[in-house]
Amino acid sequence: MQLNTIKPSAGSKHAKRRVGRGIGSGLGKTAGRGHKGQKSRAGGYHKVGFEGGQMPLQRRLPKRGFKSHQLKYNAEITLQELQLLGADEVDLLTLKQAGLVGELVKHVKVIKTGELSKKVSLKGIGATAGAKAAIEAAGGVLA
Repeated sequence: MQLNTIKPSAGSKHAKRRVGRGIGSGLGKTAGRGHKGQKSRAGGYHKVGFEGGQMPLQRRLPKRGFKSHQLKYNAEITLQELQLLGADEVDLLTLKQAGLVGELVKHVKVIKTGELSKKVSLKGIGATAGAKAAIEAAGGVLA
Protein backbone atom coordinates (compact mmCIF):
# COMPACT_ATOMS: atom_id res chain seq x y z
CA MET A 1 0.00 0.00 0.00
CA GLN A 2 1.25 3.46 -0.89
CA LEU A 3 -0.05 6.91 -0.02
CA ASN A 4 -0.89 7.71 -3.62
CA THR A 5 -3.10 4.61 -3.94
CA ILE A 6 -5.23 5.09 -0.81
CA LYS A 7 -8.94 5.68 -1.51
CA PRO A 8 -11.92 5.95 0.79
CA SER A 9 -14.13 2.89 0.99
CA ALA A 10 -16.93 2.58 -1.57
CA GLY A 11 -20.04 4.55 -0.61
CA SER A 12 -18.43 6.49 2.22
CA LYS A 13 -18.11 9.69 0.18
CA HIS A 14 -20.79 11.30 -1.96
CA ALA A 15 -20.98 14.58 -3.84
CA LYS A 16 -22.88 17.50 -2.31
CA ARG A 17 -26.18 18.21 -4.04
CA ARG A 18 -25.72 21.21 -6.37
CA VAL A 19 -29.14 22.69 -7.00
CA GLY A 20 -30.19 25.24 -9.59
CA ARG A 21 -27.55 24.23 -12.16
CA GLY A 22 -29.62 23.57 -15.25
CA ILE A 23 -32.28 21.22 -16.54
CA GLY A 24 -29.91 18.28 -17.10
CA SER A 25 -29.00 18.00 -13.43
CA GLY A 26 -32.57 17.19 -12.44
CA LEU A 27 -32.41 19.96 -9.84
CA GLY A 28 -32.56 23.02 -12.10
CA LYS A 29 -35.20 25.76 -12.36
CA THR A 30 -37.00 25.57 -9.00
CA ALA A 31 -34.06 23.74 -7.37
CA GLY A 32 -36.22 21.13 -5.62
CA ARG A 33 -38.40 23.74 -3.90
CA GLY A 34 -41.57 23.27 -5.94
CA HIS A 35 -43.63 26.18 -7.25
CA LYS A 36 -44.37 29.41 -5.36
CA GLY A 37 -45.43 29.62 -1.74
CA GLN A 38 -43.59 30.53 1.44
CA LYS A 39 -41.33 27.48 1.40
CA SER A 40 -40.01 28.33 -2.06
CA ARG A 41 -38.79 31.81 -1.12
CA ALA A 42 -35.44 32.79 0.30
CA GLY A 43 -35.71 33.51 4.02
CA GLY A 44 -39.37 32.53 4.08
CA TYR A 45 -40.24 30.01 6.75
CA HIS A 46 -42.36 29.68 9.89
CA LYS A 47 -41.92 28.53 13.44
CA VAL A 48 -42.24 24.92 14.61
CA GLY A 49 -45.87 23.88 15.05
CA PHE A 50 -47.20 26.69 12.83
CA GLU A 51 -50.33 25.58 10.98
CA GLY A 52 -50.93 28.46 8.59
CA GLY A 53 -52.73 30.57 11.16
CA GLN A 54 -55.02 27.78 12.37
CA MET A 55 -54.82 27.33 16.12
CA PRO A 56 -51.84 24.95 16.51
CA LEU A 57 -52.22 21.53 18.10
CA GLN A 58 -50.21 22.36 21.22
CA ARG A 59 -52.61 25.27 21.91
CA ARG A 60 -55.79 23.36 21.03
CA LEU A 61 -55.15 20.69 23.66
CA PRO A 62 -55.69 21.46 27.36
CA LYS A 63 -52.83 21.90 29.75
CA ARG A 64 -52.43 18.94 32.03
CA GLY A 65 -50.33 17.86 34.97
CA PHE A 66 -47.84 19.47 37.30
CA LYS A 67 -44.32 18.60 38.35
CA SER A 68 -43.25 19.92 41.73
CA HIS A 69 -39.83 21.53 42.01
CA GLN A 70 -39.67 20.11 45.54
CA LEU A 71 -39.40 16.52 44.23
CA LYS A 72 -35.60 16.62 44.17
CA TYR A 73 -35.56 17.32 47.92
CA ASN A 74 -37.88 14.44 48.86
CA ALA A 75 -37.09 10.72 48.89
CA GLU A 76 -38.56 7.48 50.14
CA ILE A 77 -37.01 4.27 51.40
CA THR A 78 -38.59 0.89 51.99
CA LEU A 79 -38.66 -1.37 55.04
CA GLN A 80 -36.58 -3.83 53.03
CA GLU A 81 -33.84 -1.22 52.52
CA LEU A 82 -33.88 -0.47 56.27
CA GLN A 83 -33.47 -4.20 56.96
CA LEU A 84 -30.48 -4.44 54.60
CA LEU A 85 -28.90 -1.25 55.98
CA GLY A 86 -28.22 -3.00 59.29
CA ALA A 87 -27.91 0.17 61.42
CA ASP A 88 -29.58 0.50 64.84
CA GLU A 89 -30.01 4.29 64.60
CA VAL A 90 -30.98 5.72 61.22
CA ASP A 91 -31.00 9.40 60.28
CA LEU A 92 -30.67 11.40 57.07
CA LEU A 93 -26.86 11.44 57.16
CA THR A 94 -26.71 7.63 57.59
CA LEU A 95 -28.94 7.15 54.54
CA LYS A 96 -26.86 9.57 52.43
CA GLN A 97 -23.62 7.80 53.36
CA ALA A 98 -25.15 4.42 52.51
CA GLY A 99 -26.22 5.82 49.11
CA LEU A 100 -29.91 5.10 49.65
CA VAL A 101 -30.92 8.72 49.08
CA GLY A 102 -29.41 11.52 46.98
CA GLU A 103 -27.20 14.31 48.28
CA LEU A 104 -29.83 17.03 47.75
CA VAL A 105 -32.51 15.23 49.77
CA LYS A 106 -33.89 17.00 52.85
CA HIS A 107 -36.98 14.92 53.71
CA VAL A 108 -37.17 11.12 53.80
CA LYS A 109 -40.19 8.92 54.39
CA VAL A 110 -40.30 5.18 55.05
CA ILE A 111 -42.89 3.23 53.05
CA LYS A 112 -44.25 -0.22 53.79
CA THR A 113 -42.64 -2.41 51.14
CA GLY A 114 -40.94 -5.59 52.28
CA GLU A 115 -40.42 -6.94 55.78
CA LEU A 116 -38.64 -5.56 58.83
CA SER A 117 -37.62 -7.96 61.58
CA LYS A 118 -34.91 -5.99 63.41
CA LYS A 119 -35.18 -3.13 65.89
CA VAL A 120 -34.52 0.25 64.23
CA SER A 121 -34.58 3.74 65.71
CA LEU A 122 -35.46 6.50 63.22
CA LYS A 123 -34.45 10.12 63.85
CA GLY A 124 -35.84 12.93 61.72
CA ILE A 125 -37.40 10.53 59.24
CA GLY A 126 -41.11 10.21 58.54
CA ALA A 127 -43.08 7.05 57.91
CA THR A 128 -46.42 6.03 56.47
CA ALA A 129 -49.02 4.58 58.83
CA GLY A 130 -48.34 1.00 57.67
CA ALA A 131 -44.56 1.44 57.90
CA LYS A 132 -44.85 2.97 61.37
CA ALA A 133 -46.89 -0.02 62.57
CA ALA A 134 -44.33 -2.45 61.10
CA ILE A 135 -41.39 -0.62 62.70
CA GLU A 136 -43.06 -0.53 66.12
CA ALA A 137 -44.06 -4.21 65.79
CA ALA A 138 -40.37 -5.07 65.27
CA GLY A 139 -39.49 -3.14 68.47
CA GLY A 140 -38.30 0.01 66.75
CA VAL A 141 -39.12 3.61 67.51
CA LEU A 142 -39.69 6.84 65.53
CA ALA A 143 -38.24 10.04 66.98
